[in-house]
Amino acid sequence: MAAPQLQLETGAGKATLRVSGDWLLASLQTFPAFTQTVPADAVLDGAALAALDTSGALKLLQLLQAAGLNPEQPVLANFSAPHAALLNLVAANFAASSAHPTETRMGWLAHLGRSGCDLFEHIAGIVNFVGALSTEMLDLLRHPAQFRGKEFATQLEAVFVNAIPLAFAMMFLLGLVFAYLLGIQAQQYGANIFVVDGVALAVGRELAPVIVAILVAGRSGAAMTAEIGSMKANDEIDAISVLGLSPYLVLVLPRLLALLVALPLLVFVGDLAGMLGGMLVAAQQLDIGVATFINRLNQVLDVKTIMLGLIKAPVFALSIGLIACRMGLSVERDARSVGAHTTSTVV
Repeated sequence: MAAPQLQLETGAGKATLRVSGDWLLASLQTFPAFTQTVPADAVLDGAALAALDTSGALKLLQLLQAAGLNPEQPVLANFSAPHAALLNLVAANFAASSAHPTETRMGWLAHLGRSGCDLFEHIAGIVNFVGALSTEMLDLLRHPAQFRGKEFATQLEAVFVNAIPLAFAMMFLLGLVFAYLLGIQAQQYGANIFVVDGVALAVGRELAPVIVAILVAGRSGAAMTAEIGSMKANDEIDAISVLGLSPYLVLVLPRLLALLVALPLLVFVGDLAGMLGGMLVAAQQLDIGVATFINRLNQVLDVKTIMLGLIKAPVFALSIGLIACRMGLSVERDARSVGAHTTSTVV
C-alpha cells in the first residue's frame, strides 16, 4: 500500500496539486500536515492516484479547505472516472458533513406539548399492557392446560422461599427496635404492658405489609424487570413470539401469580418475626414474661387486625408485578435502557 502524498508544483504561471498513493482510511493515520500556501486557481491532478475511498476523499477536501481553496467545487484533472465521481459526491456533501448542528432551545409551550405527548404515550402503553394481559388471563381460564406450572414454581421459589430469611431478619429487627423505643416511653408511666398492644397493632396492620412490599419491590421487582429487559434486548421475546407463544403467558402471568401468592405469606412471616422481636425486648427490658406477652397478644390481636394487614399484600403484589413486567417489556435494545427501567421499577 503506497503512502498518500500531496505535492504542490508551480510552473508556467500555473499551480498543480498532485495527488498520489492510496488515499484510504487505513493509510491516512500517518498523513503529515499540509501547510503550504496554494494559489486560488490551483488544479488537482489525480494521474498518480492509486486508490481512493470516502475517508480519503474527505481528508483531501479538508486539506484543500485548510489551504484556502473551495472544497465544494474542486478543479479536477487526470482523475479516473470512479475517483472523480467519488470526489465530486463527497464535495457535494462536504458542507453538511462539516457543519456543526446548532442546539435550539425549546420554549415552554413546546416543552408542555412534548410532556403531554409523553404522558399520552405512557398511558396508552399501560392500557395496551393491561388489555393484553387481561386477554391472556381470560384465554388461560378457558384453556388451563396452557398454564406454565414449572415457571410459576420457579418464580415462587425466587420470590417467596429465597426471601424468607431476609424478610424475617428485617421484621425481627424492626419489631425489636419499635418495642425498645415504645418501651422507653411506656416505662415512664408504668404502662409496660401496653408495649404489647403497640407492637401487635403496628406490625400486624402497617409495618409488616409495607416493609415486606418494599423488600419485594427492591429484590424481586428489580430482578423481574432486569430478566425480561435482558430478554427484550437480546431478541429472546421476539423468538418466543415466533414460536407461537405469548410473552404474557410465558413471562408475565407466572411472575404475577407468584407475587400474588408469595406476598401474603411473606407478610405473615413478617408478622411473626416482628412480634418475636418485640417479645424479646419485652422480656429483657420491660420485665414482661413470654407467657404474659402471649396472653396479652391474644387479647389485643384478633383476626380482623391480621386481615387488615394481609389484605394489603395482594394489592402491593399486583402493583409490583404489573410495574416490573411492564418496565421489562418497555426496554429498548441496549444495556443502558435495562438499567434505567430497572431503576424506574424500584423507585
